[in-house]
Amino acid sequence: MDGHKGQLVGYVRVSAEDQKLDRQLAALGEVDRLFSEKVSGKNIGDRAQLQEMIAYVRAGDTVRVKSPDRLARSTTDLLALVEQFQAKGVTVEFIDNAALNTNTPQGEFMLTVLAAVAQLERAVIRERQAEGIAIAKTKGVYDRALKLSVEQIESARAEVDRGVPKALLARELGVSRQTLYTALSGTGRYAAT
Repeated sequence: MDGHKGQLVGYVRVSAEDQKLDRQLAALGEVDRLFSEKVSGKNIGDRAQLQEMIAYVRAGDTVRVKSPDRLARSTTDLLALVEQFQAKGVTVEFIDNAALNTNTPQGEFMLTVLAAVAQLERAVIRERQAEGIAIAKTKGVYDRALKLSVEQIESARAEVDRGVPKALLARELGVSRQTLYTALSGTGRYAAT
């Protein structure tokens, strides 16, 4: 241990410039260091203060937030952030939702339940996507015609063997380089050709 006395680190966020931080600041009370931003919570990567706080906190610190929605916009993001803090030995405390505090057995339990719900949600979404694709295939919607014919692929293969760059061939054929690579390797939708 480096003798680091745990700090109380506050985080506040409002989504629009005209919104006030006062209520959140009053709820947090006295903190050793405050990170504050006025930005939408949608993309965690776009929140400079949050990223700075993640880099700043150390083992023994506590991050205090008024409510989970100030920290994250989705269950998945919330869990990822909490796990990131826990991996650093940092406790997360929610003023309005003490049941989610990471330093209590109840909080640990609630987060485990939330993780299970998020996992189920992802599985259901994947299942729906697979069903949607299957339905689209039966209607013939999904099986668009291949962009390159067998003749074009054979011709392109001969050109590549002669040293013609694939990027140039793709341009001439009016397809992406990825489509050309897939066709030449006989994988993906071109596996049957």
